[in-house]
Amino acid sequence: MSGSTYKLRCPDCKGPMRVRNSVYMHDLMRNVYVECQNINCGAAFGGHMEFTCRMSPSAEPNPNIDLPMADSAMRKAAAQKEAEKQMDIDELLETSN
Repeated sequence: MSGSTYKLRCPDCKGPMRVRNSVYMHDLMRNVYVECQNINCGAAFGGHMEFTCRMSPSAEPNPNIDLPMADSAMRKAAAQKEAEKQMDIDELLETSN
């Protein structure tokens, strides 16, 4: 899972964490092992990353995967969150001046 852009924060010190390792369990789940990057903290945790719903359908669906579509409120919230990360072209031009 290296190169992941998923941002994790340490539950103890709130510092950045990174996925140290992950182990395949099945197509919808991995066991993950994460560690805090704050050298003064050094906490490490284990857990699961699991897909529980689809945000959009696949153009090449796997017939063995049967996940429900997320409800419209969840999809709308995710789209809004993504849109907030995008800079408007006018903002981009202003910051380059």
